[in-house]
Order: sequence, then C-alpha cells, then structure tokens
Amino acid sequence: MAREELISGNNWEQYSEKVQERMNNPMRMGVLNQSDADKINAKLITTDIDSEYEKDNVKLFWLIDETTNTIVDSTFTISGCNTAIACSDAMAQLCIGKKIDDVAYITSTEIEGFLRDDINTPSVPLEEIHYFTMVADLIAKLVTQYKNVSEEEVDNSHIVCDCTRKSKEEIITIIKENNITAVEDIIRISAAGAYCKSCVRPGGQDTKDEYLIDILEEVKETIKNEKVTTEPVEENKVQSDTNSFDKMSIVQRIKAVDAVIDEFIRPMLVMDGGDMEIIDIKENIPHYDIYIRYLGACGSCSSGTTGTLYAIETTLQQKIDENIRVLPV
Repeated sequence: MAREELISGNNWEQYSEKVQERMNNPMRMGVLNQSDADKINAKLITTDIDSEYEKDNVKLFWLIDETTNTIVDSTFTISGCNTAIACSDAMAQLCIGKKIDDVAYITSTEIEGFLRDDINTPSVPLEEIHYFTMVADLIAKLVTQYKNVSEEEVDNSHIVCDCTRKSKEEIITIIKENNITAVEDIIRISAAGAYCKSCVRPGGQDTKDEYLIDILEEVKETIKNEKVTTEPVEENKVQSDTNSFDKMSIVQRIKAVDAVIDEFIRPMLVMDGGDMEIIDIKENIPHYDIYIRYLGACGSCSSGTTGTLYAIETTLQQKIDENIRVLPV
C-alpha cells in the first residue's frame, strides 16, 4: 500500500518510524477466543470503545492468569484509521505481562512516549493525539470489567485536560522531567490544552477547578522552596564527617561535583553552545585536583582556560570544598 494511501491530510514525516511500522505491520492485531484461554487455563475478557472524534472502534482482548491477576496475552481488533491501529497495537503490547492493578496506570502519555523515535519529538501530529486517550480509556474500561468495580474506583486521578485525559499527576511529571517554565511548553510536549484550551488558563469555554498555569506555578514554587531548604547547607558547606568531601569515595565525589556543575555551571556553558565533563578526581593533599574536558564551543574558546575556568573552580570551592583545583585536559 502506498504511503499516500495510508496517510491523508498529514505529511508522512510527522509520524515516527515506530508508528509507521505498526501502521504497516501491527504486532498484536487479532482475536483471542475461549479456546485460546482454555489452552493456558486463563480467563478471557474483552470490551470495546468508540472514538469521541472519529468513527473508530477498537476492541481489546485479554487472557488473564487469575492466580496472579497477570495479563498473559493481549490483542485488539479495529475499525478505524492507520493512526488508531498503531496506537492500539502499542497499547495492547504494553499490557502484556502486567498485573491488573498495574495496567490500570498505563496513561496516554506513556503509550505515546512508547512510540516516539526520540524523547523530544511527538510520534504523531498534534491533531491525532486523541487516539492515545481513546486506547488508554479502553484499558481502564476493561480493568473495571474484570474487577467488577466502577470507573471512579479505578481512575481516581485528578483530570485537568478532558480532551487528552491528562491528569494533574501526569502534568506535574511532564513539567519536572522537561524543566518546563512556560505553559506553552506544556501544551507543545503533552498536547494538554491544545484543543479547546479550556484547561490552559481561566477564560475558556469551560470552567476548571485548576488550570495548567496554576499547576506550573505550583511546581515552580515547590522547586524554589526545595532549593531554599538545601541552599544554606550548600552555601555554608555544613557537612558531617560522613558526607564531607574528604570522607567521600571517588564515586561520591564525582556525584557531588556533578550535582553542582549541573545546577550552577552547565546551564551557562550550554547557553554558549558548550559543555564539560569530569575526567578524574585525584587527591594532591591538601588539594583535590578535578580534571575536566571542555565540550562543544567551550573546547575552542580562549576563555576556557581563563575566566570560565576560574568561575568553575570558584563555584566548586564555594559549594563543596575550598581546596578544590580545576585542571582542563
């Protein structure tokens, strides 16, 4: 089948290679029946779901080992477009080997991330993100059926974006993992708020108890408070005998230096197109000699051996130990 027959209305390049492969060669498409369940002494359950946006229908099949409540096989059938096929195929695969209580926590974000070729590039065009919500909802529906409970008992998360079914917990994780400081980046990375926009900030068509902008400010304030809590220890170098630099192992020293570099030094280097790495730390009593290598633009910058080096050394002396010396190699 030609690519243009598979995809209409969007550029083929907007789909990850993983999505393209599952469009053409789905791994988990098929029907499980009672004879399949009897062969391995498992319980067969199945249910389906319709898309709120398209005419797609997906049916999910599970074979469950009731002694451990583990999904031993998972397949799907579908009446829908190729993007829905890829999403459903990934969803079915992610269920295999998981216990019922664990599979209930598979989110649309996890399924979409599973199909990315790289962490920073969405796997499908923004307007098709809703397929991941649909198949994640299908998992929750089948969990409620197996456990014979209500959907509220399975999904007690605080949903912020109704369009993508993103919970507050997911949004917080996305903000922290991506170091997000602007609400526009939440929308770009997670697709939350990209549709009706009601969840972005007050003033949309629906009123929310909490908006993306509120959650972002809450996370930023939490991070700020955490830094304030630890800063006096860093500034004054108040260390016990067990965590002072001279008592640390070489691995602990590297981790301590790395932590300071990541927070206070690396961001400045990256802004100028450079970076650095620690090569070794050697004792040369009373000094601790830290050997570094400049990367990127820093490697060819003349200030790397003067001003930049002085700034790095001074920061490490202030934050960790006054006897540190930094030597470029």
